[in-house]
Amino acid sequence: MRTTPALPASACPMSDAAPLESREPRDGSSVVVELRGIKKSYGTKQVLHGVDLTVHAGEHVVIFGPSGSGKSTLLRTINLLEEPSEGSVRVLGVEYGPGLGDTNEKRGGPLQLRRHVGMVFQQFNLFPHLTALDNIARPLRSAKGLGREEAEHKAAASLQQVGLLNWAAHYPGQLSGGQAQRVAIARALSLDPKVMLFDEPTSALDPELVGEVLAVMRHLAQSGMTMVIVTHELNFAREIGDFNVFMDEGLIAESGPRGFLDTCTNPRTKQFLAAVL
Repeated sequence: MRTTPALPASACPMSDAAPLESREPRDGSSVVVELRGIKKSYGTKQVLHGVDLTVHAGEHVVIFGPSGSGKSTLLRTINLLEEPSEGSVRVLGVEYGPGLGDTNEKRGGPLQLRRHVGMVFQQFNLFPHLTALDNIARPLRSAKGLGREEAEHKAAASLQQVGLLNWAAHYPGQLSGGQAQRVAIARALSLDPKVMLFDEPTSALDPELVGEVLAVMRHLAQSGMTMVIVTHELNFAREIGDFNVFMDEGLIAESGPRGFLDTCTNPRTKQFLAAVL
């Protein structure tokens, strides 16, 4: 029977940490993600109408809004799961989208992009026939070319990071929804992304399981990871968001820094918050 790889004493499990601090504005040199003029259409239906968004290193950007406002579509353009019809998608300075007019500019491909961008979905997307450890180690072997022992060691470290090392030998069917989502987060983290995208990661969970996933995300934010989060958990957004974006009808209706949920001025933003808080 295969055992979980031992970890060095320096491996850091999930634990309580100091409250998040407000961050100073960044300069242009620390930009990780830059979206400009993003438009997206499905046939004759346009769902994004020229959206601009900049994400700086170490920043936690929260996107919220009503269903159908385009927030998940916008998030998915960052790693080209949704290819924009028009606009610029720059990650770490490299253009991956259609661009803004320079047709001779060299563009990166989706595989190159996804080496830098981790993503966690509403559904866990774990392989049911693989253990939690192997759900992380197998992608490491295929995507990064690691040997089995190295991949399993890194997978174990990622599980410890989300507080699930003791569950490494369990299959997805033996895990709660919250635990399965934490394995999905560990899988994304194991690839050492420069930015993490979260697409409503708690929406498929029973209410009593939401807290454990938010605790992992809180710990990740405290570690300095750059994060873009689409969520309906607005109390969590109030706590974690360095920059907050309210979307409505395919546009950013209003945005602002920490405290935005209490200081927003757009009537549509206020109407939405009054309905959900």
